[in-house]
Amino acid sequence: MSATQAPATLIGSDLPRPDALGKVTGAARYPADLIRPGMLHLKAVFAHRPHARILEIDPAPALAHPGVVAVLTAADVPHNAYGLIEEDQPALCGDVVRFEGDRVALVAAESAEAAAEGARLVRVQYEDLPPVFDPETAMAPGAPLVHAEKGSNVVFHCPIRKGDIERGFAEADVILEDEFQTGWQEHAYLQPEAGIAYRDDEGRVVIETAGQWLHEDRRQIARMLGLPEEQVVIRYAAIGGAFGGREDLSLQHLLALAAWKLDRPVAMQWTREESIIAHHKRHPMRIRCRWGATREGKITAVQATVIADAGAYASTSVEVTKVASLFSSGCYEVPNIHVDGYAVYTNNVPTGAFRGFGAPQAQFAAEIMVTRLAHALGLDPVELRRRNIYREGSLEPTQNPLPPGVSAGAVLERCAAALNERRARSDDGNATPDPFIRRGVGIACGMKNVGYSFGFPEQATATVELFGRFEGERRARVRVGAADVGQGTHLALRQIAAETLQLPLEAVEMITDDSAEAPNAGSASASRLTLMAGRAVAEAAAKALAEWRDSEREHVVSTVTFRPPRTTPLDPVTGACTPNYCYGYAAQLVEVEVNLLTGQVRVPRVVSVHDVGRAINRQQVEGQIEGCLAQAVGYALLEDFQVKDGRVVTRYFNNYLLPTALDMPTEIEPVILELADPNGPFGARGVAEMPLVPFAAAVSIAIHDAIGVWVTRLPMTPERVLAALAAKSEGMQETGMAESALAR
Repeated sequence: MSATQAPATLIGSDLPRPDALGKVTGAARYPADLIRPGMLHLKAVFAHRPHARILEIDPAPALAHPGVVAVLTAADVPHNAYGLIEEDQPALCGDVVRFEGDRVALVAAESAEAAAEGARLVRVQYEDLPPVFDPETAMAPGAPLVHAEKGSNVVFHCPIRKGDIERGFAEADVILEDEFQTGWQEHAYLQPEAGIAYRDDEGRVVIETAGQWLHEDRRQIARMLGLPEEQVVIRYAAIGGAFGGREDLSLQHLLALAAWKLDRPVAMQWTREESIIAHHKRHPMRIRCRWGATREGKITAVQATVIADAGAYASTSVEVTKVASLFSSGCYEVPNIHVDGYAVYTNNVPTGAFRGFGAPQAQFAAEIMVTRLAHALGLDPVELRRRNIYREGSLEPTQNPLPPGVSAGAVLERCAAALNERRARSDDGNATPDPFIRRGVGIACGMKNVGYSFGFPEQATATVELFGRFEGERRARVRVGAADVGQGTHLALRQIAAETLQLPLEAVEMITDDSAEAPNAGSASASRLTLMAGRAVAEAAAKALAEWRDSEREHVVSTVTFRPPRTTPLDPVTGACTPNYCYGYAAQLVEVEVNLLTGQVRVPRVVSVHDVGRAINRQQVEGQIEGCLAQAVGYALLEDFQVKDGRVVTRYFNNYLLPTALDMPTEIEPVILELADPNGPFGARGVAEMPLVPFAAAVSIAIHDAIGVWVTRLPMTPERVLAALAAKSEGMQETGMAESALAR
């Protein structure tokens, strides 16, 4: 298409990713590719112990090593505390270490080899302190304190109260209870943390790395160094995946500290082992719940206790716990709810954001409980869901009407249709030609907020410049500080701008990865960028186009900050609030094959149904669904991240099992519904996290359908499947808590 032609609609088009060729050929420059000769190399000295007091740090042996230039410690950090929400983590520990991945010192040397040897030579004397590794133990009176100054290991308590829980259970004809456990999960992005930093000609500290929020990285680093924010510049290279794992600072602030302190360009690259022990993980949770329903299939009461292991530092644990507590009753309208969510400090690896952000853990429990209620009532599980699922105007657990655009029922019905189609094709039940293989099918629903929640300030800013006076010469430049962590945000935003401006795609230039050049669009998290940054870009583009048409200027600049409907904080007693302005809804049909001899579970087919409001780029939406399902397969069945006495056991990919192509379903059917969201650009809403939310529950339900046992701990490894079968053979699978305990 020439620049003079009016483009056909770009919204919904399967346009190819402009960064795809560079990634396939290796031309794309990731943070480690930025390292150049002449830079100082940095190496962190890790604590390698879960809880200890630092008695002395002796850098002399390291400084004596050839090539070592400096050893930085806590005394070199102007403001030695940082954190996304709470500043409870030191850049370099000066008094106490709280988990094995804490950084104690930073060695700068002329070569990577000298830096590594220098780090080995730094002598640190410790006095071990009593550790605590179990969150429930950490909550008990007299438990060792991870942060002594706080007086408690409870980071946050989230109460949610709706209706009268005792009346709800009194009205129920069936009451079931059980306990669920979910594990840690490693983000496992392809490139471990890396980056460079230097001071530019203006004296600014420039950090080039990978992350999820340019301006938040800048804010934290500027505060640590005691500099005005404009004196810190964050630039993102190509980002090798994130999934929430790059929300927290890892080495960005260490790079900045060294460049600022030593006034030389510096580089740092973590090994995979360093990455695994030092960056945060998905929260392990214990969920004890009790559900009641009438014989007519009305869910009357849900009571739950959610305990999340926050690890050594708060990170986003407060917000994750709020989300898990909110979704403890799933996507169902329940009149009586009593939930207590806790985030608890331990001396384990810190936990934080990971795709789904507490929703997968909570709805793993909720969806299994709904299915078990249906079985106890003699109802079809789809029908029980249908009778209770959220509708327009339904009240959330926080006593607030759901935001408009409720499509929980629509995705359920499309998934139910897929189940009916399967039943019509097959009449042989769960049998297979192999006598030791059993087939099963499960359906689960899920929902997840799009965007920030619970009163956290939510906005996105974009600037659009139009150049040229005549239609045939018009071109545009879009400035929006939005990280593309592989999800295709930059192309989606470009499509939105081009469509709004009625320009061909090649006439739109994007500036996205420099905090000094692009305004703040917020983080690449919470499935929010298509909606939030997309809406800001669309409005700025529309405003620029209107000004261009109304004037004689050849250069028009328009900046718009979009703010969605406001949310409000949780009431500290009841949890009452307006938690979110948008949700994404999903439903999945999962088919499994279970090997009775080995306990192995294979997933040959998934139908994943999503309401995306409007697919800006349909191919990218399908890619998001398929990629997210790969992580979901790992979370549900394979990724058994193990921590023992505060030390990560699975610190390499040879003992932390990630799904390969052979573990993926041979048939993935992404089903995209487009029921417009009132706030999204062209009606779009986010989808990035949604496929992970119901998947583990659907697999567990399918396992039960195949072999008649419930597995209620993630991941559902062969050992746990066999343990559940053994418990069944002993006649103990009929009582809720007993079956759960023995499935572990």
